Amino acid sequence: MVEVTNAIRFLLNGEEITLVDVAPDLTLLDWLRLERRLRGSKEGCAEGDCGACTVLVGRLMGDEIIYDSVTACIRFVASLHGTHVVTIEHLRGENGNLHPVQQAMVDHHGSQCGFCTPGFVMSLYGLWMRDPNPSRPAIEKALQGNLCRCTGYAPIIRAAQAISTYGMPQGDPLWAERIAVKDKIGAIVDGRRVEIGSGENKIFIPANLDDFAALYEEHPEARVVAGSTDVGLWVTKFMRPIGPVIFIGHLQELKRIAENASEVRFYAGVSYSEALPVITSSFPQLGELWNRFAGEQVRNMGTIGGNIANGSPIGDTPPPFIALGARLSLRRGEHRREIKLEDYFLAYGKQDRQPGEFVESVTVPLLPAGEHFATYKISKRREEDISALCGAFRVFVSDGGRVGMARIAFGGMAATPKRAKAVEAALVGKPWTIETIEAAVSAFGEDYQPISDMRASADYRLLAAQNLLKRFFLDTQGRGERLRREVA
Repeated sequence: MVEVTNAIRFLLNGEEITLVDVAPDLTLLDWLRLERRLRGSKEGCAEGDCGACTVLVGRLMGDEIIYDSVTACIRFVASLHGTHVVTIEHLRGENGNLHPVQQAMVDHHGSQCGFCTPGFVMSLYGLWMRDPNPSRPAIEKALQGNLCRCTGYAPIIRAAQAISTYGMPQGDPLWAERIAVKDKIGAIVDGRRVEIGSGENKIFIPANLDDFAALYEEHPEARVVAGSTDVGLWVTKFMRPIGPVIFIGHLQELKRIAENASEVRFYAGVSYSEALPVITSSFPQLGELWNRFAGEQVRNMGTIGGNIANGSPIGDTPPPFIALGARLSLRRGEHRREIKLEDYFLAYGKQDRQPGEFVESVTVPLLPAGEHFATYKISKRREEDISALCGAFRVFVSDGGRVGMARIAFGGMAATPKRAKAVEAALVGKPWTIETIEAAVSAFGEDYQPISDMRASADYRLLAAQNLLKRFFLDTQGRGERLRREVA
C-alpha cells in the first residue's frame, strides 16, 4: 500500500517551499510574480516561445542533480514536487559582485530594453554550468528559445563566449550548494504519493510507475501531464480547465531508454533533450530535425510519449517513427498491449487508447543497412516553429536499381499522421529514377486531402509533399545538397 502525503514540496532558490492548496492550472510564472514577488521572470508570449520567463529546474537523476532551462509560463507549480527552482534573483557573484553571466552581458552590451535579459541570462547560465567553453553553434542552440525584441543577438553571443573569463562553474554558489540541495531533494522524494485538492482541483503525484498505472485506472477522467508543453497552452491561451490532473514528469521509470542491436525503446517520459544523444547515434538522419523541435526550454520539458499520446496531426515524431516501423506499448493497470504506431491514430482527436490506458513506451527499429531514410520539416521559421508539414521517407533499392520497399509518412497532411500508401505502391517494383518519381507524385492526391490554415494552404502542402519526394530522391543520389548549395 502506497503512503499518501498532502503537500507539494520543492526548493525555491535557497528556501524550502511547502504548499497544501494549489490549483492544477497555476503556472510557475504566475506564482513567482504574484505570490512570491519575484518579477525578474517576465511574461512575453505565455506559450513557451519567447524565453522571457526562463528559469532553471533541478531534479535528481540517479545520484546527480540536473538543471534544465524551462519556460515558467507553461510549467505548472504542482509539477515541481521534489525539484529545485532557480530564478534570476538567485544569481550572485563573489563579494556582492554580479554573476559572471551578468557581468559578461554588461561588458558586451548584451542588454538593450532589458525585458528579455533575465531569460537570456538564465539560458546562458544553464549552458555555462554544463559547458563553460561552448562553441558558437552550442550557444545558438541554447538560445533558440529566447527572443530578443531589440535584435541584439550578436552582443549576447559575444557575452556568452566570454563568460568563463569572469569565472568558472566550480566557483558558482549553485555548484557549491549541490550536495546540500541533493540531500534536501532526496528527503522530499520519499516514495509517497501526493494528493491534494478535490473534484476538478484534485492533484495526484504518483509515487512510482505502478502507482501511476493504478491511479489512472481508478481515475480515467484525470488529465495526465508530463512536460505540459501542450497542456500549458490550453490554460494560458484557451483558459481551459484541466483538473483533475495526474502529474508524471518526475517518474524515473518513464525516463528510461533501452537499446539493443536491432531497436531502441524510448519510455514515454523521455524528453527530447534526454533522447538527443541516442537519436544522433542510432538515428543520425533525425539529428537535424530533432534540433528544430521548438527551443531548448521546450525540448527540456516536452516528452516523446506526450508528442505521440495527444495524437496531434502535426506532431513531429510520429512521421519518422512510422516510417521506421515503430511499435507502441500501451498500459492499463497491470495489462499491457502492443500495436503499430501507425494504427494508434484513428481520426482527428481520436486514438486507439482506452479509458485509463496510457502510452508507456515506443520501440523504434534501427534502419537496416542499405536502406535510405530522411525526414524533412517545412515551417515558416526554420527554428522554434510548428510544422506546416513534416515528411518521412524510407526506401530500399535493390542491386538491380529497383525499389524493393517504400514507407512514406506525413504529418500536417491529414487529420492524423498518416502513411502515403498510394505513393508507396507507385514506387515499389519500379526503377529508382527521376522518371519513376515524376510518375508517382500524382498519387499524393489519393493519399491526402490537406486543409488550408494559418500555416499553409492545401495546394501548398500538396505541392510541397510532392517536391519533398523529389528532394529525397536527389539526396539518395548525392545531388540534393549540391543543388541546395548552388541555389544558396
